[in-house]
Amino acid sequence: QVQLVESGGGLVQAGGSLRLSCAVSGNIFSFNAMAWYRQAPGKQRELVASITIGGSTNYADSVKGRFTISRDNRKKTLYLQMNGLRPEDTAVYYCNHNTGLYTWGQGTQVTVSS
Repeated sequence: QVQLVESGGGLVQAGGSLRLSCAVSGNIFSFNAMAWYRQAPGKQRELVASITIGGSTNYADSVKGRFTISRDNRKKTLYLQMNGLRPEDTAVYYCNHNTGLYTWGQGTQVTVSS
């Protein structure tokens, strides 16, 4: 079983930055293709950014140029650097396999004030 623990969220003013981390542990053969997702109140969970085990990345149009996903395969840790934050980025952020394969963690709350 894979465990996902997200951290690094908080309250920030518009234009500010945060760096999220996701520690991956458990019975996992390899640290596979991973992604960050977010869910805002009253909205469906959406994929924000993904990264392959080799480091190739993809981003939702809404965060391109502002967010950067990265990973440390040795530490089995996923990161999301978020710059230029906007109020519409307010959500609970989760990490998971890029197919949502694993059991979801608690997520980390990101709140951006205007």
